[in-house]
Amino acid sequence: MSLIRNLYYEVKPLIPRGAHLAIRRALARRARANAGDTWPILRKAGAPPPGWAGWPNEKKFAVVLTHDVEGTVGVNQTLELADLEESLGFRSSFNFVPEGEYRVSSRLRAELVQRGFEIGVHDLHHDGKLYRSQQAFISAAQKINGYLRDWNSVGFRSAFMHHQLDWLHHLDIEYDMSTFDTDPFEPQPDGVETIFPFWRGRVESDSPGDSVISCPGRQDGYVELPYTLVQDSTLFLFLGEDSSRIWKQKLEWIAKQGGMALVIIHPDYMQFGSKSKSGAYPSHLYSDFLSWLKEEFGGKFWHAIPKEVARLVAGAERNTAAVAEAGCSR
Repeated sequence: MSLIRNLYYEVKPLIPRGAHLAIRRALARRARANAGDTWPILRKAGAPPPGWAGWPNEKKFAVVLTHDVEGTVGVNQTLELADLEESLGFRSSFNFVPEGEYRVSSRLRAELVQRGFEIGVHDLHHDGKLYRSQQAFISAAQKINGYLRDWNSVGFRSAFMHHQLDWLHHLDIEYDMSTFDTDPFEPQPDGVETIFPFWRGRVESDSPGDSVISCPGRQDGYVELPYTLVQDSTLFLFLGEDSSRIWKQKLEWIAKQGGMALVIIHPDYMQFGSKSKSGAYPSHLYSDFLSWLKEEFGGKFWHAIPKEVARLVAGAERNTAAVAEAGCSR
């Protein structure tokens, strides 16, 4: 991680929320002006990966809803957001910070799972320092793995979408969601340039982080699920959009390519009810989008929680690996 970025996360807690929003809005306007034809749609990201077999039940594309719960406000609004989605026939994953400003109760986690939602781990402290060094990450990974076990979770997402994909092999996960196809507004803006989930394998090697697979049947790894619809905070708080027009535009394109529409929604930044709240957007912008999705594409998409997508991709990888293993053993 760059020195400037490290310094920013050291001083970030001292910056007033209003000033922080103003800075992010100014940066977002500049990034949008410089995005050219790479955002919100990156055309080359629509190419399916080699051997792509499609979605279950011959669905044309996939829809995955995810939530990062950053603070106490988000925890307190978790069930309201779950109720909203459930009323429209959707389920999602809620990613909680294990050692942030709040503690998530086992009762809340159990209720969400019982209702068909999924629980994931969101960073460790949500302070931007997880990737300061590889050794620091490995140390934090031991704690993160403990929370994964305690919460019966199989998925992870970093704070601020920081990522070092090779380091994530230290986590006991089935999938990661710390990347995106294209997003010039993030502090680490390098995208994976695909709207499809993909396998990230590892082999034993003398080179740390080596993920080149010479014999796929003899390796482990995880599935990477990039988000492909712009985050709600970027869309409504930083870019100042007052509708879901950009979401709809991107989703229509994803549907034509047969990809995965994955979005990050933060309950922290949602305003439920009619009373306006600073630094928040009205929840109807999200519910209206989901209603439009059902009306426009009902029956055409596979709606899944992240672990279901990960297991689909991992299963296909195992089938491919079995064939390669037979060749490697000759």
